[in-house]
Amino acid sequence: MPKVLRIINRLNLGGPTFNAAYLTHYLAPEFETKLVAGMKDESEASSQFILDNLGITAERVPEMHREVDIRNDLKAYRKIRSIIRTFKPDIVHTHAAKAGAVGRLAAISGKVPVILHTFHGHVFHSYFSPVKTRLFLAIERYLARKSSGIIAISQKQKEELGQQFRICPPEKIHLVPLGFDLAKFTQQTELKRKSFRERYQMAEDTVAIGIIGRLVPIKNHRMFLNVLKNLIGHTNSNIKAFIVGDGEDNLSVKAYARTLGIRYSTPEDPDHNAHLVFTSWITEIDEVNAGMDIIVLTSLNEGTPVSLIEAQAAGKPIVSTDVGGVRDVVQHGDSAFLTESKDEKAMTKYLETLIRDEKLRQKMGSKGRELVLEKYHYQRLVSDMRSLYKHLLEN
Repeated sequence: MPKVLRIINRLNLGGPTFNAAYLTHYLAPEFETKLVAGMKDESEASSQFILDNLGITAERVPEMHREVDIRNDLKAYRKIRSIIRTFKPDIVHTHAAKAGAVGRLAAISGKVPVILHTFHGHVFHSYFSPVKTRLFLAIERYLARKSSGIIAISQKQKEELGQQFRICPPEKIHLVPLGFDLAKFTQQTELKRKSFRERYQMAEDTVAIGIIGRLVPIKNHRMFLNVLKNLIGHTNSNIKAFIVGDGEDNLSVKAYARTLGIRYSTPEDPDHNAHLVFTSWITEIDEVNAGMDIIVLTSLNEGTPVSLIEAQAAGKPIVSTDVGGVRDVVQHGDSAFLTESKDEKAMTKYLETLIRDEKLRQKMGSKGRELVLEKYHYQRLVSDMRSLYKHLLEN
């Protein structure tokens, strides 16, 4: 039985954790997998429940944090190298940047036969200064040369890694989209919708608009707030906006809402008459999507946006910036309206159209559900990865 050592940055709530958990659980018994994880940021929601539901226990490396820290990174490297010596994996498969760097260096040192890395996103634009970006590019190119294969989670990302940023030759990059258990987004939707909307005391005719994800600069929540301000001033419809999530930008996003004069509600200070609700993290994201009418994304860069996959599984139309792997997840004009990055005027126009037209919302939502249920099911993910593992081990 081949052994897989799977290493992930941290068990925060998001696509990488789901991806690592499903592969760890469903590739057994054909592959024996040991899951190693670093520590999440304090502002991030824990996804430990995902592992608990699947009966998975992860070995923690507390020194492996998201931020660069030479001392802790070296300790993490030594611990992972020790795990490799003891576990003797046939495959080391890393997920996301920090795990990819520390884990692959340890695997190279340990002469592991197959070394794989999945890019769940990348930091090659809109994150850091040009100097820092060039440094990260150099590191990733070196690690890619030493890897048996690189996995991209969208066609757009594959093109960026192979052609735009030249991380490695395109033929070394394997396209394996993410996979999820999306059934819960299609079940008991009316009951979930009723529960969510009663919690926030929304009238039946209120159009709920939500943005779901970490509150960090790359997600560009200020654009969402600017668009909301435009909508409040120009639509006669009853609307309520939701920012679902938390992160390092929490206080500054709230401060920006105040400068725009947008009245908002928080869990600590509820105000059911406010146009905007900061919900913090909500684990029952299927209930959130059921309660929404439109889902928005304003990111400057994305890998595969999980929030848009889940929203479409729930039958919700999308308005999003056209960045990263977004276009691989939605179909412009069918399940979503896409705008250029930072184009607040176009986003406001698309949202106004959907707010006014309930039938259009339903039509686009149905198209999106049809699109994602087959393409992003976890069984397809497991099948694709099983085939790739076998191919690389044989060669």
